[in-house]
Amino acid sequence: MSGTLNKVMLIGHLGDEVKMHYFDGGNCIGRFPIATNETYTNRQTGEKVTNTEWHNIVVRNKAAEICEKYLSKGDKIYVEGRLKTRQWQGEDGNTRYTTEIQVTDFTFLSTNKDSSEAQNMNAPSRQQPSQAKPAAATKAPSVEAAQEEEDDLPF
Repeated sequence: MSGTLNKVMLIGHLGDEVKMHYFDGGNCIGRFPIATNETYTNRQTGEKVTNTEWHNIVVRNKAAEICEKYLSKGDKIYVEGRLKTRQWQGEDGNTRYTTEIQVTDFTFLSTNKDSSEAQNMNAPSRQQPSQAKPAAATKAPSVEAAQEEEDDLPF
């Protein structure tokens, strides 16, 4: 064992839609921001303070396509991955840096579709109760399921 660990686990809300980028070889990458919040009470003033931290999330290939299909701004998601810092030359000639979370696993915790279905279930309906359809839980496949599809291994 190398004695080091690069692992990140976040639960947060999407700050924007998933932005997809496609490459010549058929691969793709999805990027989106996640907001995590820390809330505490200021001891001196008694005021409740909320700090928001933004994280740049990167998903690849089939996982990116799944995220694009099921996620939208405001959805709650659990992501697991590793930190990666990139650098590039800006248009002004300066070297720029960004730190991203390269996702290895994720779970959709709630989607805007789920919350709108729940609101529709709670709202008075003109249909009779026997005709109302129950809201089905939206469960998207995980990254592991997407990676299994890509493997050509017989076991």
